[in-house]
Amino acid sequence: MQQSATAKKIMSSAEALFAEQGFAETTMREITSAAKVNLAAVNYHFGSKKGLITAVAEKYLTPLVANLNEALSERLTLDSDKTITAEELLEILMRTLLRVGKVKRFALPVCMRLLELIYMKNQAELRDEMISRYRSSFSCFVDLIRKDSAIMSDEEFFWRLHFLMGSIVFTLSNFQTLVALEMREYERSAEVERTLHRLIPVLVAGLHARADSTPFTRL
Repeated sequence: MQQSATAKKIMSSAEALFAEQGFAETTMREITSAAKVNLAAVNYHFGSKKGLITAVAEKYLTPLVANLNEALSERLTLDSDKTITAEELLEILMRTLLRVGKVKRFALPVCMRLLELIYMKNQAELRDEMISRYRSSFSCFVDLIRKDSAIMSDEEFFWRLHFLMGSIVFTLSNFQTLVALEMREYERSAEVERTLHRLIPVLVAGLHARADSTPFTRL
């Protein structure tokens, strides 16, 4: 029981730091100081910082994926023969993000920070582990959105999908900064729900745009 309580305390402190600072920027010393434990306790429960990151990822990404697939399954039950539009699929994704964010305080920033981390060039091992664990879980969403995208090669769709993901990750990772900038410029601040809604037409346009093999004109 005491070990479980210690592990929860470590996780709680790590989540708050990861959400605020990012995974790469947070040190083990900061985690142990915030949790008021020694390094041996972290190593005992999680093995290493990487083990702690994996545990945090499991806590947040697993329910996110489960909720997304549940929502997609319910939608497909209504009409499995008709193509679901990219707009509707993105609305389902945004609602899922919001739902998870409301249930768990650090869910959105932690998920976004995690996605930033796994695409860093020195995180190949963690990236491979996360892709291996969650790729099949996201396959339904990816397959459905491909059906309502413009005709393009697999390579082109790979980039469009990452442009989509990058837009969401950037917006949510930097949401508080963007809100502060908006407040300074326009004396008003958007809620996260409104911001995600604004993203949808931009993302849909990117998916529907015709693939063009013509490069930039070289001056």
